[in-house]
Amino acid sequence: MSDVSGASAQAFSSEYNSFLKLLTAQVRNQDPLEPMDSTQFVDQLATFSSLEQQVNSNKALDNIASLIGGLHSSILAGQWLGETVAIDTSWAPYKGDAVEYVVDIPDSTDKAVLKVRDKDGNEIWSKTLDADSATYTWNGETTSGEDLADDGLYQFEVQMYKNDELQRTTSPRFIATVTGVTMDEQGTLLLETSANLTTEMANVEKYRG
Repeated sequence: MSDVSGASAQAFSSEYNSFLKLLTAQVRNQDPLEPMDSTQFVDQLATFSSLEQQVNSNKALDNIASLIGGLHSSILAGQWLGETVAIDTSWAPYKGDAVEYVVDIPDSTDKAVLKVRDKDGNEIWSKTLDADSATYTWNGETTSGEDLADDGLYQFEVQMYKNDELQRTTSPRFIATVTGVTMDEQGTLLLETSANLTTEMANVEKYRG
C-alpha cells in the first residue's frame, strides 16, 4: 500500500504544479475582453483539493495497515515462539548440526529410502529408513564416509518402494523450534526456526511427536 500512496502523492504533486503553471500562464495571457471563467476555475481547484484528500487518506490507511500488521505479528509471535514445528519442504540447510526430520511411511510400503543431494543435483547420501523410528537425523554423512558435507543447502527426497518397485517420492518434514515471527514486504507472515529455515506459516504445523 505504501507504494500506491507514494505514487499517488508524487502524481498529485506533479499534476498540481503543472496546473499552477498553466493557470499562471492563462491569467497572464488572458484576453481582458474575455476573462477566464471563474466557475471553471473553482471547479478545477475543487478537483485538486479532492485528489489531495484522497492521497492523505491513502497515507492514513497505510499507517493503519502497518499497525495492524505489527499487532498481528505480535499476537502470532506469542502463539508460536518456542514451539516445536514440522516444516514441509524438500530443501534444508546444513551448517554442521544434525538435521532432524520425520517421514510418514504408509503400511503398504516395503522400503523407504532417503536421498540427499547437493545444490547441483549430485547424490551425496542414501539410507534405508527404519519404519519403526519416530524421527530421523542426517549428520552430514556422505557416501564416501570420509568427509562431512560442506555447509550449504541440500535437497531431501524419500523414495517409497513396494515389492522393489518405486511407488512414489515425497519430502520429509523437518523438525525445528520457532525462534521468530516476521513479515515480508508483501505482508506474508514468516516463521524463523532453529534449523536456519525461514518459511511461510502455511508450510508449518506444530509437532507433538
